[in-house]
Order: sequence, then structure tokens, then C-alpha cells
Amino acid sequence: MRPQSLISRRVAAAAVSLVLAGGAAACAGPQSGEDTKDKGGNAVGAPGKPQKGGTLTILNAEPQSDFDPARLYTSGGGNIPSLVFRTLTTRNRENGAEGTKVVPDLATDTGRPNADATEWTYTLKDGLKFEDGTPITTADIKYGIERSFAAELSGGAPYLRDWLVGGEKYQGPYKDKKGLDSIVIPDAKTIVFKLRKPEGDFPFVATQTQFVPVPKAKDTGVKYEEHPISSGPYRVVSNKNDGERLSLERNPHWDPKTDEERKAYPDKVEVYSGLDSAVINQRLSTSAGPDSAAVTTDTNLGPAELAQIGSDKALADRVGTGHFGFTTYLAFNPKVKPFDNIKLRQAISYAVNRTSVVNAAGGSTLAEPATTFLPEQKVFGYTPYDHFPAGPSGNAQKAKELLKEAGYPDGITVTLTHSTQQNRQTSPEVATAVQQGLAAAGITVKLQGLENGAFNEARWDVKKTPGFFISRWGADWPSGGPFLAPIFDGRQIVTNGSNYNHAQLNDPAVNKEIDEINKLTDQSAAAQRWGALDRKIGEQALDVPLFHPVYKRLVGKSVKNVVISDWTGVLDVSQVSVK
Repeated sequence: MRPQSLISRRVAAAAVSLVLAGGAAACAGPQSGEDTKDKGGNAVGAPGKPQKGGTLTILNAEPQSDFDPARLYTSGGGNIPSLVFRTLTTRNRENGAEGTKVVPDLATDTGRPNADATEWTYTLKDGLKFEDGTPITTADIKYGIERSFAAELSGGAPYLRDWLVGGEKYQGPYKDKKGLDSIVIPDAKTIVFKLRKPEGDFPFVATQTQFVPVPKAKDTGVKYEEHPISSGPYRVVSNKNDGERLSLERNPHWDPKTDEERKAYPDKVEVYSGLDSAVINQRLSTSAGPDSAAVTTDTNLGPAELAQIGSDKALADRVGTGHFGFTTYLAFNPKVKPFDNIKLRQAISYAVNRTSVVNAAGGSTLAEPATTFLPEQKVFGYTPYDHFPAGPSGNAQKAKELLKEAGYPDGITVTLTHSTQQNRQTSPEVATAVQQGLAAAGITVKLQGLENGAFNEARWDVKKTPGFFISRWGADWPSGGPFLAPIFDGRQIVTNGSNYNHAQLNDPAVNKEIDEINKLTDQSAAAQRWGALDRKIGEQALDVPLFHPVYKRLVGKSVKNVVISDWTGVLDVSQVSVK
């Protein structure tokens, strides 16, 4: 997953930064006039029935750059791309766990697999049109996928390169006019994908922007991002400074009868980016003028802001709470001594003071302590376990006993590498909290802080990976597969690029189980297997889960119909009303 505020790269991509692939018809979001509630059961946003009209303002810190479906990553830019782009499938636009389901979008269902899930077939709905009124066909979807393979349009999720037959060699339509034989279009409404191996999670991948239809005649290559052709409820009017200032207005050829997910209440959407986070939250709090109809898709509230809001009920009623599949953890590289000693890894696992770590991450309102690698959501396959019960503040006595068994009766000094970026996840404050907790058990921790770019380079380079460091992982969709496979599948160890299997675990039994689960198209059955695998891997003490983040975001005082799913953890801009 991509290492950014929420989300996922090679599942960050191979995600930071999820669910039941069924054939059920798309479910609508909250019904008109229904109060939207956060995970605590509290109503969020302005009361009253949502109405069409008005202008939605989005205030963000990060620009919505690379606004080309080939270059966008699943979680990038919050929900903004889904206002313009539609895909074969999409996420269910509902609150909480219901929002982790895959539902049809351009397709009539979530996909029809063959017996071993190596082939998936989709049929397009009737009446689909681009912003210029021309019909959307499967040829447009095939071309949109193929152009995502072009080197000049890199940046999107990598799954299709790994999954499609011939995908690893294909260079895109600008170099290879023939196209991918593994994407078959028998007719204008049918498309078939032929995979190298079983992939029960394919309906989740079909939600990604690489599946956005692109008319070949309108493709302008690297300039396409300036005016991509809309298949969704809004079209791009202007795109300035690579997404820093983005203006959207209604697409007159979008038919809501073909789209049960996007409500598209506002007439216009104005995106302002490159803003300071404190300024964003202050503007949302004050809600003056256009800011009363404003939201953010990338800026969280901090501890100090939450403390201030807590004493103001009117403001508190405008704070939405979100959960995204994400884990911050201590990572070990057993190839580096002394971390090849499992007794030492176990000692560290017992010594961690999670209360101090959670406080360093913003407190219990913004972080939930973790003892499992998988997030605490059923859809991932969450199975409770705590192989090294440290309690809230660490078990120093048990850690000392294991240190003695490891050959360090007088304690040991180790180095913990972390990022110097203030992100409340791998920050110096979190590192210091770990340091203090381990000190009680006789483990002296020297902190090595690296600038974020250097930190990522170190932890992802298999030749440079430190023996002990703080890492984080988020899934590109709500399933155990994109959470566990990149971190623990030995075949995903990358020796000449970004490697996420920090422990370099290459256990044939683990690899085989991953393959077996990937064959399952019953996501409930798959989730149970992912949870069991997480529990089994956890016995090896290859990591120490620390916490799962919680997202708290403020909306303007006129914003209604706040929907926050467990897929993204943030407000869904396709659902809000500002009148």
C-alpha cells in the first residue's frame, strides 16, 4: 500500500491503505432523510433531508495529482476520482462494515468466475454513456486497462501486471498495438479476464481505477489527466497545477438509473489542495461562507483539536469517525543479528508498553492497541490472539526471563530505526514510547531516526533492511490477502525493488496456504482462513503489532448525509448533500 495518510502500495501494492464479493445487487447508501451515524452511534453532520444542488468544497493538504485512471492508485485522493470515474465493480456506499462489500458498478454483477477462479466474466449494464454521449463498451474498458501498462503512465496498482496472462511482459498499447490476449471482448457488453493463477479477490481488484473505460480516440497520453473523459456523475471542467485546483460539474449523460451507489447531490465540486492541515481544520470549524459546505478527504483532527472540540457539542456533532484496515507494528529482520534469536524477539514482544505507544500516537481516540497483525474487522478474517500477553503496560518480568534464555541475562542494547516524519504512526514519539517500554525489561534501545524518504528506502531495500524498525501496512481492499501476502509470502520477496516481506519469510507451508485461500470465491470462508493463517504466523514473533489508527474528520456545518465505510475510513464524497 502506499505509505500516505490512509492508505496502501503494492498491496501497497501488493497496499496502506477489502471484502465480501457476492452477486447481490448494489445497495443504496443511507435513505433520504435518514440520520447518518458514526461507529459510536452518534449522528454526524447537519440534520434534515438531503437535497440536490449547491457546491461541495473539498479542502485537502495533498493535491489530487495524476488525475488519470491509469496512474491513480486505489486509495489515492480519497473518493474524488470516483466522482468522475466508474469501474466494473465498486465499494458499497454504506457506513461501517456494510461499506466493505463489493457491489456492481458498470457491470451487472460482481463477476462470474470459472471453476478455479482463473477466469472472470463481466457483462455491462444497458444505457452506459461517456460525458459526450457516446456508449461505453467493453472495448473501452479493455483499452483503459491496457494503457495502464504503459511506462509513461505508471503509478497505478500493479495487480493486473502480476495476475493477467502475459501481463508481466506487456508494455501498453503505445508500443504493442496487438493488446493483451488475456482480456477477451466477445461483444460490446461482455469482457473476460484470463488469469495466471486463481484469484478469488478479483472483484475487489475490479474496483480499481485501471478498470475505468477510456475511449481510444480521446486518449491524449500523458495529457489525458488534464481532461479525462467522464463515465461518472461529474466531469472535469478544469485541472490546474496537477490537481491542486480541480473543478467538477455535472455530467449530463450520467444516468442515475445505471448507478445505484453515487448520490451526486451537489451541482458542482470544487477541490482546493496544498493547504496546511491546521488551516483546513480551522476553516471547517468556522464554516464561514462556502466553507460551511466543505469537507476534507485527507486531513485528520489531532489530539489538541479533538480536546477543544470535545467541549463544543455543535462541533462534536460534525466529527465523523472512520476505521481503515491499517496496522502499525515493530518489524524484525531475522537476517540481522541478534534478531535471528526468536527468544529475543519474544522478549521484545512481551516488553512493549502499548498504553504508552497509543498515547504517543494521539491517544485512545486516535489509536486502538493491537495484538494481531490483521485489523480488528471481520472482513479481514480477524481472529483474536495474543501469543505474548504483555498487558496494557508490558510484562517486564516475562521479558527478562526470555532475555536470559536468549543468552542476555544482563540485558541487551539494540537499535530501533524510525521515520522522523510527524505522522503519528512511525514518528519519533512512537519510537520513544517503545524505547521507554523496553527499558523496563533491561532492553536498551538506541533510536535511529531517518528522513522519511531515506527511511522508506531502507525498510524496502532487502539489502539495507534494518534488524528492528517501526513499519506500517494498509490493505488496498478489505480482505486478508492484500494484508498478509505482501508481508509473509516468500515468493513476493523483491531483491531489486520495493520489498515488503521485511522478515524475508519463505515458508512453503505459508505460501501453499496463501495459494489455497486465493482459490476461494466465498469471501466469508476465505476470511476464516486468513485469520487462522495470521494466528499461525504470529507464533514466530516476526513482528509486534502496536496499534490500528482511527480517523477523526470534521465537516462543514451545512454538510448532510455523512457516510463513512470501513473500506476507506473517510467520508464518501459521492454521498454528501450541501443543501
